Amino acid sequence: MEVLAASTPLPDPANEFDRNVPRICGVCGDKATGFHFNAMTCEGCKGFFRRSMKRKAMFTCPFNSDCKITKDNRRHCQACRLKRCVDIGMMKEFILTDEEVQRKREMITKRKEEEALKESMKPKLSEEQQRVVDILLEAHRKTYDPTYSDFTQFRPPVRANSSKRITRSSSVLTHGSSSEESSDTFSCSPESVEHRMFSNMALNEESDESPPMDINLSHLTMLPHLADLVSYSIQKVIGFAKMIPGFRDLTAEDQIALLKSSAIEIIMLRSNQSFSLEDMAWSCGGNEFKYQINDVTQAGHSLELLEPLVKFQIGLKKLNLHEEEHVLLMGICILSPDRPGVQDTSLVESLQDRLSEVLQTYILCKHPPPGNRLLYAKMIQKLADLRSLNEEHSKQYRCLSFKPEHSMQLTPLVLEVFGNEIS
Repeated sequence: MEVLAASTPLPDPANEFDRNVPRICGVCGDKATGFHFNAMTCEGCKGFFRRSMKRKAMFTCPFNSDCKITKDNRRHCQACRLKRCVDIGMMKEFILTDEEVQRKREMITKRKEEEALKESMKPKLSEEQQRVVDILLEAHRKTYDPTYSDFTQFRPPVRANSSKRITRSSSVLTHGSSSEESSDTFSCSPESVEHRMFSNMALNEESDESPPMDINLSHLTMLPHLADLVSYSIQKVIGFAKMIPGFRDLTAEDQIALLKSSAIEIIMLRSNQSFSLEDMAWSCGGNEFKYQINDVTQAGHSLELLEPLVKFQIGLKKLNLHEEEHVLLMGICILSPDRPGVQDTSLVESLQDRLSEVLQTYILCKHPPPGNRLLYAKMIQKLADLRSLNEEHSKQYRCLSFKPEHSMQLTPLVLEVFGNEIS
């Protein structure tokens, strides 16, 4: 056995809790498994100390009582090994009695059983529910392109002079905030951006010094581009709806009724993926396809629609929905039995109920707290908000399409979906 004048140096306490420093047994230098009896040791030295204390063993070193203890020779001199255990701080007071060990084992077993029971009672998505979620996810991914590459095929966006001011009184906003005001606004928080955006617009209505000019609806420069965008979005909504489980079981008449009534609501839901809380804009690629409030006003819509729409987008964004929750909400929105013109309301309601049940179960299983608190109720409230937005959109669409020079800018699909209302 190797005999040295000095024993193995004690571990540096400063490194005891440094995760980047390998944990070494203070007795033999082997890999430590944690603190045992008040010291960092390996399993072997932990067991040796416990056995020695329980047996009240008395060891004698055959050499000079200063053997260096290593992983390879730790069995050769029990006396120096036990002395080393004490030197690094191991204490017999930390050793449990046989009764305490048994109680501890029973407590561990009981806790594991309780955790297993709790896990078994936790709501879980059934195989059928998971299949529904997977189908809707696939349907959305097939009909929503996050690169927005198809936008280059639309009639190009033409933005009018942004120095005009916005008024709320007309059915179409003919004014907009200055570009300098916009850049200042975007440096604020989402709440202040929203407040200043709309308060500045409202102030302009009251501070007009000159008589209000006649509304000239012929200068809706963004109408052709946004009409193509909406038409494209309607096609994608139709494609998504056809893949909803059970949708094709409905009659053609009910499918059309549901799509016509819900199309604009689904478009608003889908657009939340591109909506940014930082600048209150919809970013669909480069700057050319970054849409702000002024862009939509140049397509014929007013603040009576846009203000609640932006508030809706902010509220929905802050829910931090999972993609699964987002697609389920779209499915529930489409399958609303109270839509005008729906004949087989009981079948539509049963399909909607199934998706609602899947959504509630998913939230319980997959959405961690605190975000899951009242989440389902908040999501259903968003559907009510969409109904109000839908009604206002219909009013403004009727005003917009009343003149032939505007309706001729719309696509046949837009005219078909929004123009022929179901009574």
